[in-house]
Amino acid sequence: EVQLVESGGGLVQAGGSLRLSCAASGFTFDDYAIGWFRQAPGKEREGVSCISSSDGTTYYADSVKGRFTISNDNANAKHTVYLQTNSLKPEDTAVYYCAALLRCWTSGLGPRIGGWGQGTQVTVSS
Repeated sequence: EVQLVESGGGLVQAGGSLRLSCAASGFTFDDYAIGWFRQAPGKEREGVSCISSSDGTTYYADSVKGRFTISNDNANAKHTVYLQTNSLKPEDTAVYYCAALLRCWTSGLGPRIGGWGQGTQVTVSS
């Protein structure tokens, strides 16, 4: 069973940074990708970034390109994916979720497998 636990959210002023973490378990990590999504109040959930566990392929939505960086840590059997968020803007305010994906392409996120974690709230004040 796919299990995902997000953490690292918080309240930050515009221009600040946060590092979000996604601890993944319950599946063969190297065979899949991990994606980060976000959902702002009253808006649909959108894909923000993803990373392929096998070859490191990454994708960023235009809205975060140049400000967010995704990475993974597979050392010591830890399967954790990070999303470093810099130069945060009020419009980045949302609940951030991670999900296991079949693929990550440079052009976008592949289909999701399994469920969602509980999410982590990011609030950026102006």
